[in-house]
Amino acid sequence: MDFLQNNLIYSIPLLGIIGILVMAVKSAWVNKQDAGDANMQELAGYIADGAMAFLKAEWKVLSIFAVFTAALLAYSGTVTEINGVPMHSSWIISIAFLIGAFFSALAGYIGMKAATKANVRTTQAARTSLKQALKVSFTGGTVMGLGVAGLAVLGLGGLFIVFLSYFDVIGTDGVVSVINMKTAIEVLTGFSLGAESIALFARVGGGIYTKAADVGADLVGKVEAGIPEDDVRNPATIADNVGDNVGDVAGMGADLFGSYVATILATMVLGQEITVTDKFGGMSPILLPMVICGLGIIFSIIGTWFVTIKDEKSNVQNALNLGNWSSILITAISSFFIVKWMLPETLNLRGYEFSSMNVFYAIMVGLVVGTIMSIVTEYYTAMGKAPVNSIIQQSSTGHATNIIAGLSVGMKSTVIPILVLAGGIMSSYYFAGLYGVAIAAAGMMATTAMQLAIDAFGPIADNAGGIAEMSQLPPEVRERTDNLDAVGNTTAATGKGFAIASAALTSLALFAAFVGIAGISAIDIYKAPVLAGLFVGGMIPFVFSALCIQAVGKAAMDMVQEVRRQFREIPGIMEYKAKPEYEKCVAISTKASIREMMLPGAIALITPVIVGFVFGPEVLGGLLAGVTVAGVLMGIFQSNAGGAWDNAKKSFEKGVEINGEMYYKKSEPHKASVTGDTVGDPFKDTSGPSMNILIKLMSIVSLVIAPYIAISSSEPIHIPMSQVVKEVKIIKTVDSLGNEKIDTIKNDTDTTINR
Repeated sequence: MDFLQNNLIYSIPLLGIIGILVMAVKSAWVNKQDAGDANMQELAGYIADGAMAFLKAEWKVLSIFAVFTAALLAYSGTVTEINGVPMHSSWIISIAFLIGAFFSALAGYIGMKAATKANVRTTQAARTSLKQALKVSFTGGTVMGLGVAGLAVLGLGGLFIVFLSYFDVIGTDGVVSVINMKTAIEVLTGFSLGAESIALFARVGGGIYTKAADVGADLVGKVEAGIPEDDVRNPATIADNVGDNVGDVAGMGADLFGSYVATILATMVLGQEITVTDKFGGMSPILLPMVICGLGIIFSIIGTWFVTIKDEKSNVQNALNLGNWSSILITAISSFFIVKWMLPETLNLRGYEFSSMNVFYAIMVGLVVGTIMSIVTEYYTAMGKAPVNSIIQQSSTGHATNIIAGLSVGMKSTVIPILVLAGGIMSSYYFAGLYGVAIAAAGMMATTAMQLAIDAFGPIADNAGGIAEMSQLPPEVRERTDNLDAVGNTTAATGKGFAIASAALTSLALFAAFVGIAGISAIDIYKAPVLAGLFVGGMIPFVFSALCIQAVGKAAMDMVQEVRRQFREIPGIMEYKAKPEYEKCVAISTKASIREMMLPGAIALITPVIVGFVFGPEVLGGLLAGVTVAGVLMGIFQSNAGGAWDNAKKSFEKGVEINGEMYYKKSEPHKASVTGDTVGDPFKDTSGPSMNILIKLMSIVSLVIAPYIAISSSEPIHIPMSQVVKEVKIIKTVDSLGNEKIDTIKNDTDTTINR
């Protein structure tokens, strides 16, 4: 036990390495599976080449952005003081930023490579059994999940160890320097900023790509030409399948990598404000979120063992749920022992005292909130449930009523999640103050590897169905892949619900950290500038969504024109006598997504900087509050509406009963459902899932600039971690001006903190 206690900090990156090693083993297993005949491999090759072409084009643009931003951060790190107030930063923050950006891009790349290998192998496996098809597709998703979580824990844990040494945080006498610890964690925020920045561009760019291709393929292929969704004759079908990888896999991988890192970091920032005497030099509140998330990788690996089915009639969704709940249950049980071992009996953050058991209760709140969010999202988006059935029924009276039904489902779907989030925030705060909110988010994100494995399984199954359709394989093969794909639509929606829930809790924790560093004690909305900032913040998610949806519309128009041109000018396509020019459709999506992703990304990055430096930290706080509330609502509404529309359309493939009559594909209600799905595509795969990155990225940018816009007279005074507080007496008084004064008396020494 003493050995583990003394070396706990080194075990954190080791847990990340274990995750990466298991990922490598599973990736090798996927590669060994049968990839099918030459035609299937050729189609899979088109998809893989298109995905790589997009990533290379995206990386060229993002590398310029990364270098420019790193240079600005390096310069800011050289500023030693502002108005006599010392800055706790360093030029090293630019290195942390570049490493975070690289790891985020690498996480997306790992997922994309795994998906483009697993898709055709899933198709081939579906020729034998549903069980084998699930095994291949889920293992491919597991590669992504473990890669993302492993890289995040390795990057954060490894950099933290390096910064402890570089900034001399722990002296030769073993005493932790509070000032140097503050600097180390401030520099570490650069890693999260890099991760979230790349995640935003990857998610927005990938979302524009995939939905431009999807909408273009649907409007001309299914609606105009009357051919199946993934017909090899459709010139946009390869671009559509490429989009599943660059948007739902690479984009989602970078997205959850950023969420994972931001959640851990927010808890660390608040943890460094807590003064404790423990077995870890006073660092237990800082180390706890990294330990829980690191062990979460191991628990996620165990959870993957439960994802299996017996035969063709088995429920795939139940198998995935069993694996997910198993990993959550193990995390819950182990968290009790981890918290009791690491934390002292009592802790105090900004005057709020709580116990170690209360920290455990806060973690439980996070796990419960994440689970309920997934269940509620599944209800609103799954086939056979009342919300999706309501859209199906209203499809019988036309396209307009289908749209109305989908919008109403999406709006109603915000009620329970918001109430659950509100309850989770209040409960976790009750148990452990602001640290409780942050550690609740960390508990929720602990099983990210499992959540992401389930999420990535969906686009792999979707691609597998596309390859089966294009290869004209027997109907039973497509039936198996459609079974997986329908479940994948639901898991994708639940994954987005999970991501937005974690973003809400993480953003609140980042907001609390920002308030502390910026030296403000409250956000007073009675002040006109703060109220104005609140309104502007609430507007930003709407503008951001509009730009994303508009970008999809523009690119889809180009795609529609190109598909129509090929049908018109290339004779023999419809008779299978000529091959479409797939590469031209791929190029349209690539160029459009790279071009259109820049403005939404700039809004998220630049707005906090302008508001913070021009109007100050309190107005910026109002802006962040508005962005967070509106962004969470928009994210839930759009993701769930899009998911419900998609599964309403898919329901017609097996046949649905409307007013006592059965309807199938190519019927009038089905055509109405295709329109709804087309409207919902940019909702669920572009603007909706981008909301969680938007609110976190703006909070992280604010946290990075907080020392430079801080109100110096209100800077908190920290008591060194090394001091053992045997007796603490707190006296609160209020002066004639209404200012609160807290006098802390300990060991006959007075330490006064003015607020």
